[in-house]
Amino acid sequence: MPKAKADAVVPDRPFRFLPTRLILWLALLSVIPAFDAAAADLRVVVDALRSVKGDVRFALYDRAEAFPDDDGKLAGQTVAVIGNQVEARFAGLNPGDYAVAVFHDENGNGEFDQGLFGIPLEGYGFSNGARAFLGPPDFAEAKVRLGTKGAAITILIDY
Repeated sequence: MPKAKADAVVPDRPFRFLPTRLILWLALLSVIPAFDAAAADLRVVVDALRSVKGDVRFALYDRAEAFPDDDGKLAGQTVAVIGNQVEARFAGLNPGDYAVAVFHDENGNGEFDQGLFGIPLEGYGFSNGARAFLGPPDFAEAKVRLGTKGAAITILIDY
């Protein structure tokens, strides 16, 4: 009968932790969709445009100190005017308070044109029906609450 070698080494099992690692990965992957489920969409419809010229520019804000400064916006969109109504959708937002400022850039120059003493020459509007009086409204006046199911708002343009 042959003798077994005394110095034979049994290889270590490199995959012995595989089931534990697999379970941890599966647990992590099952949590990721829960974060995506919390993201919501804000649909913004701008109504009562006086012409089909130019674009409507949308600015979304999530901080009072940034509203309505163009540099402080969370997101922005430009939508070409085809009829008397346009729509923008801000997707993947976390639930919370947001404000929207829009203007109808009829001449397409990308600027909110103002005349003497800062009087607007183009139509504008804010979420929540907030009105401008000697300047833009406060964030608190324009804010809308976005829940987990999203929201749809309509902004009427003032000319």
